[in-house]
Amino acid sequence: MSSQAYSVLTAIGADRIGIVEDIADQVARRGGNIAESRMAVLGGEFAAILLIALPEPELAGLEAALGGLERDLGLRLTLKRTSRPRPRPAEGRPYRLETVSLDTPGIVQAISALLKRHRINIEELETATVPAPWTGAPMFRMHATLILDGSVPVARLKAELAALEGEKDWDINLRPAFAATSE
Repeated sequence: MSSQAYSVLTAIGADRIGIVEDIADQVARRGGNIAESRMAVLGGEFAAILLIALPEPELAGLEAALGGLERDLGLRLTLKRTSRPRPRPAEGRPYRLETVSLDTPGIVQAISALLKRHRINIEELETATVPAPWTGAPMFRMHATLILDGSVPVARLKAELAALEGEKDWDINLRPAFAATSE
């Protein structure tokens, strides 16, 4: 039995019905599994990032077939080998950060720069611009999952986020994230 190999597969192309099945079919017919994924339509483009696990020979075959698959599926595909999914560090504290404001340039940069100064890892980040109720003004929202290690002073981080919130007139909320428990 061959060992499992892991790779990150990205796919980008014009949105159409059936893309997810097309990608899942290519992984499944090679005896593989989609371990994790994020998929969205951005503008008129479909974008996907998938962590796939395949038997080593099948991953090598998928790498060799990428050019043909791009033509057949009408997608730009990349494949990057990676390691087995890593467990989240037990010593890290998960937090959720949410931001809502009028859409202005530099929101993601300003907040991510503050997090970088504190050496905080962003595990997930999702942003969207939507029209405000009643006025239709473009509103920006960001949701992030962060992992804070024990060296990050949460009170100081919250104070710096509050200062940024006041300076930029953004609504920023940082709160602990609690994992769902299953029994």
